[in-house]
Amino acid sequence: MQMARTYKLKSCEKMMCVLFSLSDYAPYFYDNGANSNNGNMALFSLSEDTPVGTLVYILNGTDPEGQPVRYGLTFEPGSKEYFQVDSKTGILTLAEELDREVQDEIEVLVSITDGPNKVVERVQVFVMDANDERPQFHNMPAIVDVPESTSSGKSIYKVWAVDMDTGSGGSVTYFLQSNDAQVKFAIDRHSGIVRLKPGMTLDYEKATTHFITVVAKDGGGIYNGKQQVMSSSATLTINVIDTQDTPPVFIGTPYFGYVYEVSSPGSEIFTVFAKDGDVGNANPIHYSIDSGADGVFGINKTNGCITLRVYPAHLRKEMFNIKVKASEVNADGNLMDSSIATVTIQVVDLNNHPPTFYGENGPKNMFELTMYEHPTDGEILRGLKISVNDSDQGANAKFNLRLVGPGRMLHVVPQTVLNEAQVSILVENSSAIDYEKFHMLTFKLLAVEIDTPERFSATADIVIHLLDTNDNAPKFSSDYYIARIPENSPGGSNVVSVTAVDPDSGLWGEVKYSIHGSGSDMFLIQSQSGIIYTQPWASLDAEVKSKFNFYVKAEDTEGKYSLAEVFVTILDLNDHAPEFNDNFLEKTMVIGAPVKIEAIDDDAEEPNNVIEYSIMKADPDNIFDIDADTGEIKLKSFIKSMDIVQNITKQKDCTWSVVVQARDRGSPSFSTTAMVKIDITEETQLNGPFVSFLMQSRDNPVKVLGMIAGFICIMVVVTVLISTISFLRNKKSNKILPSRRIIRKRPNHRRQWAPKGTDNEDEQFHVKEEINAADNVNCNNNMIPQYQPHYYPPPPPCAPFIPPPLPCHHTSGERNWARSNSSGSVAIKPKKKPIKTKESQVNTALVSELKMRLEQRRLANQY
Repeated sequence: MQMARTYKLKSCEKMMCVLFSLSDYAPYFYDNGANSNNGNMALFSLSEDTPVGTLVYILNGTDPEGQPVRYGLTFEPGSKEYFQVDSKTGILTLAEELDREVQDEIEVLVSITDGPNKVVERVQVFVMDANDERPQFHNMPAIVDVPESTSSGKSIYKVWAVDMDTGSGGSVTYFLQSNDAQVKFAIDRHSGIVRLKPGMTLDYEKATTHFITVVAKDGGGIYNGKQQVMSSSATLTINVIDTQDTPPVFIGTPYFGYVYEVSSPGSEIFTVFAKDGDVGNANPIHYSIDSGADGVFGINKTNGCITLRVYPAHLRKEMFNIKVKASEVNADGNLMDSSIATVTIQVVDLNNHPPTFYGENGPKNMFELTMYEHPTDGEILRGLKISVNDSDQGANAKFNLRLVGPGRMLHVVPQTVLNEAQVSILVENSSAIDYEKFHMLTFKLLAVEIDTPERFSATADIVIHLLDTNDNAPKFSSDYYIARIPENSPGGSNVVSVTAVDPDSGLWGEVKYSIHGSGSDMFLIQSQSGIIYTQPWASLDAEVKSKFNFYVKAEDTEGKYSLAEVFVTILDLNDHAPEFNDNFLEKTMVIGAPVKIEAIDDDAEEPNNVIEYSIMKADPDNIFDIDADTGEIKLKSFIKSMDIVQNITKQKDCTWSVVVQARDRGSPSFSTTAMVKIDITEETQLNGPFVSFLMQSRDNPVKVLGMIAGFICIMVVVTVLISTISFLRNKKSNKILPSRRIIRKRPNHRRQWAPKGTDNEDEQFHVKEEINAADNVNCNNNMIPQYQPHYYPPPPPCAPFIPPPLPCHHTSGERNWARSNSSGSVAIKPKKKPIKTKESQVNTALVSELKMRLEQRRLANQY
């Protein structure tokens, strides 16, 4: 059934095609009006700034029978094809640039066809304006001649510019482009008329030409979718035409002329020149002398040349101020505007005489002088009598003086001269005038004119012969000298040679040498040659003193001198052999610990005093090693116990002998040997740090003694501290009162003072004193002493402090206080008459002083 239905449809289509072919109608365009962008392009318009390739329109039509249509586009023969069309879609694109100012309408033939039938229509495409044109000047650039007498505000020129655009883009306005605020011209912005500004004038003499830039600007419009204003510019050249309004002008003023002594009548003195101020239309100039010539000068009326009419000797003035008049002459020969200039003419002397130097007897060009070196600064060289003269007058006689020579030793006074002067040569740098540098000095004295064209000059030679003075001290070739000499050098050996030079001449240049200083005792110097020797008796020993330094003095005949320091080093030689403290040494060696031997070499320097140790012989052999640098002897590493030692030797005491050699490193080398007996023992079993310390310090007894002394000091400090604390505690708990009254007599009865001048200062104080006290059998503190006025003797000088005596049992009578040598206890002795010895007298004074202090302390405790 489906196939049958399909067959029926195809049959129907064929029948319809047959019917259409029998009644075929032509296709046609849609007419959508002017504002449509599709249809038949009727009344279609396009802006001239449309870019090429832009889709601008779509041709749109149809076929009544519904057949597909195609579109076409043609142009008149010879015309530019501005558009292209797609035949199927009808899309119309711009193919060429548009320019409304060239072609504002485009005629196009558009067609539509369905195959058999074709319809063609002629349409007009209107090109719309865009602001793409600049204003164009029609009469610019231009040159205009304007008289300088033109009045302000008057029109000078009319500028005309045209813009091909339409609307606001085609309107033109004008203005002047200038950065000068003083511009003299203005332009009407609409009409383009250029005028001279009000208040402004033209002046040919100041500016002959003016250049103004005129800008023409349109009103602006759309171009490529944006607002655009376009402009053009052109130059207007205004030439100012000169008019007769300026008097003549003198060129090159001020004017100066000169009349010389050799001038004659008719000589040309000066020529003035003037020209018409109106340069554009200049008139000829007529010259004349208005005043001031006094009949002496004349002037050429045509060229302005001033001439002399008389001889210079007849002139009564040295200067003339002439007024010269320059007048314009018109075409009729009449004088018009004029100007006056002043010409100053001076009568001057001719510069025909150069400066000349004179001595005492007339002109001279060489002056000689003999003098001592180093004259005083500022001193005038009075032996030179020089004068200078120029016979001309005025400026021609003015010249400078200059002294040319080695350095700046001398200068000349005066330095500027008018006509004539006495010349003085002064010392400027005394130190530079040195006989040792120059035996003779030569200078040139120059005189050169200043303000003359000829610049005449003169020269004179000044020769100075110098005499020497003793102005130099001898000078050593070096500030110090270093010498070295072996210590075994015999007396009178050469040490060093010093050299000093005195540049003075004669006896002043002779130098004598001497040496000074604490280190010079071993040396002497030859006064003439400067050679330093050792004293004949000198014995140099580097071990005693290896460095000497002293001063050497170089002195001339007048006592001027200089010093240099000499350093002498005594070179050590290997003249001492190493020495042991004893040739037979005994050492105890603990297995595992070394023993050290030491030798001393008395040489002063290395390597002479550097010692190397070695074992020369050992019994038994090959048992010991020795450190060559330190001298430490130790057992071979395999001997670690006494059992090994017993296996080596059968001796029970284990005492071995070693012969050790000590050799220095000097040249030649010296050596010495010593026999070392070494007792081998094994380390004890004692333990503890003290034992360990003693074992480590067995070869250094000073270290052990230092430790013991430190321990004793600590114990003494602890003992003193404990005693002090105990004394302070007892002092607080017990109050000691005197057991009897101390009665002192007046000095004239009981005291006898030793007279001054005794041999012993201790005997100056001899005191006799009786001490009475009541009996105190119980030895307690219950006694109340009775006091009587008494005087206390002063303590003896440097008396040691003695602690107060303790009370004890005694019998009636006097008590004698005595000082104990150990603990300060008081010994009780029977009553006897005191022996008058120096010691007893000092002790008595001390006891009295102690009793007085005890009484004072007791009273202080009671109150």
